[in-house]
Amino acid sequence: MTKTSTCIYHFLVLSWYIFLNYYISQEGKDEVKPKILANGARWKYMTLLNLLLQTIFYGVTCLDDVLKRTKGGKDVKFLTAFRDLLFTTLAFPVSTFVFLAFWILFLYNRDLIYPKVLDTVIPVWLNHAMHTFIFPITLAEVVLRPHSYPSKKTGLTLLAATSIAYISRILWLYFETGTWVYPVFAKLSPLGLAAFFSLSYVFIASIYLLGEKLNHWKWGSLSSIYSGACSKKWIIKLNS
Repeated sequence: MTKTSTCIYHFLVLSWYIFLNYYISQEGKDEVKPKILANGARWKYMTLLNLLLQTIFYGVTCLDDVLKRTKGGKDVKFLTAFRDLLFTTLAFPVSTFVFLAFWILFLYNRDLIYPKVLDTVIPVWLNHAMHTFIFPITLAEVVLRPHSYPSKKTGLTLLAATSIAYISRILWLYFETGTWVYPVFAKLSPLGLAAFFSLSYVFIASIYLLGEKLNHWKWGSLSSIYSGACSKKWIIKLNS
C-alpha cells in the first residue's frame, strides 16, 4: 500500500510542474518572449521538454498511487512497471543532465547557454525552477521508493534513441532556420559538434548508471525483488 504522505508529495510535485508549464505558456504571449520561443516554439529546448516529461511522469505516478490505494495493488502492476521504466530511462537521467549541463556551462560562460539578456525576460525564480529545483525533486523520488530498472541494454538503448531523436530535431531546426537552439553550438565546428553530442550521450548514460547504483544502494535486495516482479508482469502483458 502506498503511503499517504508519498501520495500527497507526488500530487504536490505534479501540481508544481503543471503550474510551471502553464506559467511558461502564458509568458509566451508577451510581445518580447515569443522571439525566444520562435523557430521550433517551446519544444526545441531540453529544459522545457524536461518539464513536460516530469509532468507526464508524475501524472502516471499519481494515477499509480490512487489505483494502488483503491484496488490494493491489483491489476496495476503494468502501470507500475511503465512508471518505473519512464523514471529510470528518462525522468531521472534527463532532469539530472539538464541540471548538471546547464550549471556547468553557465558557470563556465553563461553566454554559451543562457545569455544575460534572458534575465530581463525570465524571472530568477523561474530559472531556478527549470534548472535547479528539478534535481532535488528527482533525487527525492529515488529515496522515496524502489524502482524497477530494465536490463542495461534496454535502458541504454531507449536513452540512446531519445538522444538521437532530440539531436535530430536540433539539426533539423538549424537547417530550416539557420539558427542554433543554444549559442554553444555556434562556437563548434562539425567535428566539435559530433564530439559534443557523443560526450553528452556518454554523460547522460553515466547518469543513468548512477541512478541504478543509487537505487540499489538505497533499497538493496528490495529493489531486486521489486524489479523481478515488475519485469515478470511486463512479460505476461506482452505475451497475452
